[in-house]
This record gives sequence, C-alpha cells and structure tokens, in this order.
Amino acid sequence: MITIVPVETKKQRAAFIDFPHDLYANDPNYVPELFLGQEDLLNPNKHPFYKHSSAQPFLAYKDGELVGRVAAIYNTNHNAFNKVNEGQFGFFDCINDQEVADKLLQTAEEWVKAKGANNIVGPINLTTNDTCGLLVEGFERPPMAMMPYNFPYYLDLISHAGFAKKVDLRAYLVNKAGANQRSVLLLDKLEARLERSGIKLRQINLKDFKSEAEKIKKVYNKAWDKNLGFVPMTDEEFYYVAKDLKMIVDPKYCIVAEKDNEVIGFALGIPNINEILINIKRGRLLPTGIFKLLFGKKNIRSIRVLMLGVLDNYRKLGIEACLYGRIIKNAMPSGILEAECSWMLDHNYLMNHAIEQINADLYKRYRLYEKAI
Repeated sequence: MITIVPVETKKQRAAFIDFPHDLYANDPNYVPELFLGQEDLLNPNKHPFYKHSSAQPFLAYKDGELVGRVAAIYNTNHNAFNKVNEGQFGFFDCINDQEVADKLLQTAEEWVKAKGANNIVGPINLTTNDTCGLLVEGFERPPMAMMPYNFPYYLDLISHAGFAKKVDLRAYLVNKAGANQRSVLLLDKLEARLERSGIKLRQINLKDFKSEAEKIKKVYNKAWDKNLGFVPMTDEEFYYVAKDLKMIVDPKYCIVAEKDNEVIGFALGIPNINEILINIKRGRLLPTGIFKLLFGKKNIRSIRVLMLGVLDNYRKLGIEACLYGRIIKNAMPSGILEAECSWMLDHNYLMNHAIEQINADLYKRYRLYEKAI
C-alpha cells in the first residue's frame, strides 16, 4: 500500500531532507546537500521565496517504509513575469517503482492544479535560480557545486508518468590540459580592443560587497530576462543568495565588465565545494563536517562558472569570451585543473559557441519536463 503524506512538522522536514542520503548510500557519485541549507530552503519562515509564492513537500511511504519525496511549487512571480499559469515539481527522489513515482507526481499535479495551474514543469528545486533539471547524460562523475544528480532510471519514471521534454540544459567542461591556450594568449588583445570602446574588466571588490552586489543584481535581472523560466529575483531573494555565495566566492573568479562606471556584464565562478561535501556524511557540519569544509577549500581543484551575462546592447562585442578567458587565466596558476560552465539552454547558440571556442566539451546534459494538467 502506498501513502502520500504532506510534510508539516520539523521531523517530517528532516526526513524529507535525509531521504536521498539513504537512497544513494551506495552511489560513489552522490554528493549530500548541506542539511542546514536545505532546511532553510524548505522553511517558509526562513526563505524569502515564500513571501510571494508557495510550496508543499510530500513524502511517499510503501508498506510503512519511506520510498520517495517530491515538492509541489507554485511560483506566483514566475507566472506573472512570464504570463503563464503553471506549477512546478522539485526535490523529486524515488525508488525504482513506477507506481510510487506516479502517485508522487500526481499529488504534485493535483496540488498546483488546485492553485489554478494548467501545466506543470520540473524538476525545479524551488526556482530556476536553485538546482534544476534532471540529469540525462553524464552519470560517470559527481555533480559540480549547486548542480543536481540522480539515478538514470528517473528518466523512465518521469516520462512514463506522462511528462515530455521541455528543454535541455547544457554543462561544459574545460580542463587545463585541453583548454584553448590561444583564447588566453589573445585575452590582452581582446581586452585592449574593448578598452578602446571604453569597456574594462576587473575583479569584484569583496570589501565593497553590498555595492557590488547591487550593480550585479541590475545586470542579472536584465541579462537573463529571456531565459526559459527566468523571473527577476526580489531584493530579498538576491541578497539571500549573495550572502551565501560570499562565503565561498574568490574574487579571481568573479569578473565584471564596466563602461562609464556602470556594470554591463559579469561572470561568476565558485570553487567546486562538492569536492568537500561528498565526504561530509549526511550533509551535517557537526561534529566534524565543519572542519572538512574549512580546511578542505585549499585543496579544491575545480571551479564552476555558474553565471555569465551581458546586457543586450553589448553582446557580440567579445565580452563573453573575455570574461571566460579572464577566469581561465586566473585559474591556471591557482592549482585549478578544470572548470564547468553551466548551465546553458540548448538553444542559447551565442553562449554555447563562445564556450566551445575555448575547447570546452559538452559532458553533461540536464532536462526540464512538462505536462499539461
């Protein structure tokens, strides 16, 4: 017998967060999310998302045993900005049992339909600014920081539940040995050409973080406005994310492009802390996880470029290539061996071409699914 239970208590929320640790216990590529971070993300009293939208997590039990989870999400700001009326599902994890998956996803569908949605999209773990997409190619190695991971059988569970592909998201890998050195060698010339147009590149100033974040927020909310599922962050949401990122940001990998003292583009790379988190049992920082996190950062050998955007009027000037080139140039003497650039929409030809020009390999693919309800 399968029972679906809404998460309403702190104990149930902990069970919801911990379920993947048991499901993936024997998978060497699984990286546990930090418990505290997930708890904040799912707590309506802590995360700014819930000031404008809503979500309801559910647990699935089969014969009394916990066998799956999902969250139904209704993002009011997303619907208003994109002029749609859809819900999302996220945090989907399940044993390889189609009946369990069907009941979980049907529950999410019914919940968002009751809110007025006529379509459901996912997996999206709250918003597209959080982890989203189902891994469909590239199961051979662990995910990079803030990227999802799942078993291959999830593809069948979701497609057999009536969902169809909406769009694929790409992740590219650049390694030190195979990177196009020419792009780095030409960087000075490319930047000199930009400077003749009054465009300069510089590292972010962490000592003036609040002001820098405000400048970047304006670009972020404009440069991504045509991306699938994008919705501008509220001020509270942006600073919530920025505060967390500040703890791991290295200025060498956060580059802004300016013209007339106005930020017109930026790229953000972060150390791949998953190299550490993969060894933190069940995502708990206490009693020993905190030390692994603090002392392990110096040994990280990969980074993830998770944001790169340029305002419309300044695209096709080569700014994107310069931003990538500057990060790669800064990474080379720092012991970094590889960088992931993710994620890009399948049809974002301009950005995909810029990345492929530096000999990046398309090594992982993620998928968003949808279903009319």
